[in-house]
Amino acid sequence: MATKTISPTRMELTRLKARLKTARRGHKLLKDKRDELMRQFLDIVRRNKELRTRVDEGLSTANRALAVASAIMSPELLEQSLLYPKQSVELNMTFNNIMSVYVPVYKYTTRNTDASEIFPYGFAQTSGELDDALSAMAA
Repeated sequence: MATKTISPTRMELTRLKARLKTARRGHKLLKDKRDELMRQFLDIVRRNKELRTRVDEGLSTANRALAVASAIMSPELLEQSLLYPKQSVELNMTFNNIMSVYVPVYKYTTRNTDASEIFPYGFAQTSGELDDALSAMAA
């Protein structure tokens, strides 16, 4: 580390005290910023954990219903029924400024919001279990 020669005058002491005060204030502001960012991050983690639990439960229900539907229907008919979905999803990303840190915010929208539009097939050749599986997937 390089040594710094400081003039031992009262004026220099006052200037160094002011610099130290500014440095301490800046350090406190940075600590407050870090604490607030961590608080918001942990809130997002908690919300993510709750959503993940709900999604896992919904997916397991939908997977069981799809397994029942695939046991009843032929694999070719099942694949053909689900080949062309009627709904499409659009994902938009924006940035939110939180204490001078840009955080991405994701929003998704579905094109067809009508509940009856989730079935991409006719009802004559498919089973009701496939309808139940798609309804569970949409929920």
